[in-house]
Amino acid sequence: MARRPTIKDIARQAGVSESAVSFALNNRPGVSQDTRARIRRVAEELGWQPNSAARALSGEQSGAVGLVLARPAHTLGVESFFLQLVSGIQEVLAAGRIALLFQVVEDLDAECAVYRRWWAERRVDGVVVVDPRTDDPRPALLEQLALPAVTVGETGPASASPGSGSGSDSASPDSAAPAAPAALSAVRADDAGAMAQVLDHLHGLGHRRIAHVAGMPGLAHTERRITSLRAEARRLGLDPGQVRSVTTDYSDAEGAEATRRILAEPEPPTAIVYDNDVMAVAGVAVASELDIPVPGGLSVVAWDDSALCRVTRPRLTALVRDTAGFGRLAAEELLALLAGGRPRSRESELPRLEPRESTAPPPAAY
Repeated sequence: MARRPTIKDIARQAGVSESAVSFALNNRPGVSQDTRARIRRVAEELGWQPNSAARALSGEQSGAVGLVLARPAHTLGVESFFLQLVSGIQEVLAAGRIALLFQVVEDLDAECAVYRRWWAERRVDGVVVVDPRTDDPRPALLEQLALPAVTVGETGPASASPGSGSGSDSASPDSAAPAAPAALSAVRADDAGAMAQVLDHLHGLGHRRIAHVAGMPGLAHTERRITSLRAEARRLGLDPGQVRSVTTDYSDAEGAEATRRILAEPEPPTAIVYDNDVMAVAGVAVASELDIPVPGGLSVVAWDDSALCRVTRPRLTALVRDTAGFGRLAAEELLALLAGGRPRSRESELPRLEPRESTAPPPAAY
């Protein structure tokens, strides 16, 4: 196995003392500019990198940020959202030669324990926090630890300032966003605006009985989408008893089971909105098993577009958004905090509904 180059190796090849190498690589006085340049050139040729643990002990940054995901592991392999989100985060971090430390845990308590351990060990300089909860202990903990963080999918939309628009700052650089505590920024998603597009589309086609197969209860965006569904139903004058939500764990199995229960009701919905692409595809499969044609007997909408939505037959009507861009925005905000910037809130671009073959007017007998 190849041995990592050391300060001693650099000193030997550059013909200087080890203390001179230490001075040069740590930007300390004590060596001439020519010697400093020669030492750094040799270090680069040897592929030398500073030890992250030693840097942390000396008070320097670790060169890494963290992401902890508290979700059932079996739901991750089939959901494209987090793969795209992480790819966007990684794109920004890689450009700055910053590592991403990723961990999956069983629950929120375990996630908080990871933050405490990372802070004690100085493993990361900051964290990206996903899946905000309606009663979330993490912001207070991160503020207590003074660990810079960006929450992804925070309550939205953010308050608009003059001249702001999709993807713009919701607060001026000179003022911290009221919703963000010290060292905690937020990247927000306008789920209410997205739900309005979905309901307007289905209502325009003539649907009056609409079900929403939602994600995990307790997540802020799950509750926000449920609330938005009710508000949009009221706005459109729909019977609140005919428009409702059921929660799941985002998996295809629970999405399919929820669909079977819903379609077995005395007055089943003529349209179902699913909180991710995997559950939407599972719902189409259940409808096929029950000899309910899509979209002739049931219209289906997926909250997040993906290749799966586009290759399924019929192709699924879905909300199209730049999820990787969402991740890039979160990473940019975290790096801004690490560079000494003030906490703020930013809003991601509003998703756009893409009507495809899975939605049509309800059956004539409806």
